[in-house]
Amino acid sequence: MRSSLTARKTARTALLTIGYVLMACFVLFPIVWILMMSFKQFGDIIAYPPRFLFSPTLDNYEQILFGSEAEQAAGQMPNFLGNLINSIIISGGAVIVSTLIGVPAAFALARGALLGAVHVRFTVLSFRFGPELAIILPLFLIYKQIGLYDSYVGMILVHQLITLPLVILITTGFFREVPVEIEEAAVLDGAGIWSTLIRVLVPTVMPGIASAMIIAFIFSWNNLVFGLVLAGGETRPVTMGILQAMTFDQIRWGQMAAAAMVAAVPGMIAAVWFQSRIIRGLTLGAVK
Repeated sequence: MRSSLTARKTARTALLTIGYVLMACFVLFPIVWILMMSFKQFGDIIAYPPRFLFSPTLDNYEQILFGSEAEQAAGQMPNFLGNLINSIIISGGAVIVSTLIGVPAAFALARGALLGAVHVRFTVLSFRFGPELAIILPLFLIYKQIGLYDSYVGMILVHQLITLPLVILITTGFFREVPVEIEEAAVLDGAGIWSTLIRVLVPTVMPGIASAMIIAFIFSWNNLVFGLVLAGGETRPVTMGILQAMTFDQIRWGQMAAAAMVAAVPGMIAAVWFQSRIIRGLTLGAVK
């Protein structure tokens, strides 16, 4: 009997392991394929059948990172490093502004201290659910009139439609999990509402805030529509830089793959950096 149970457990473990491996291969294969493509020459990329064994090269990375100014001026090579810096400024600024506004708003919505909190929360979330193409033309006309077109301020403001609803949605749930008795204890100690929020509640829900910032940053970083219509040569984001590998006569697959891999690095760095904040937030708390 015991041997039969052991055999069943072993078989179940083996099946689960095989399933996890297959799922990992399914998820990671596109990333691995793009990574391989970024190290291939053009002939290896278009070869049929596909070549898994090839002589790797760094030419694609060199061209997107250190292309000549003459090529960039002629439109033959995008200023990818400039696009990368633009995206860092826009997405980072949008997340910071959303966090400063969204955390107090989430606290008010979670505690029901705001009249019609449910309707306000639904209205804020509807900004995220609405299609970007439905509002992009009016925004373009407004931005041209008030001088926000192709500006960092304008791009950070429009990215609030992406980041702010996410921050409010995620952090509201975390605030609801905090016992009300913690706030009451802080009030008895003489803390005001802002002192309670900043010194007591924010350290407690820091894992939720960090998670919201990660997700908001990734969604903002990957946005294409706003950069396509509202950004010009000065604030063009990295998603537009990747698209510029497509010229009128060809698609530079190797450079596009290299640009995609480089563009993924800041998001991974942000996730790792915020991960440490999540762990730190779990060790802190308002029990003190």
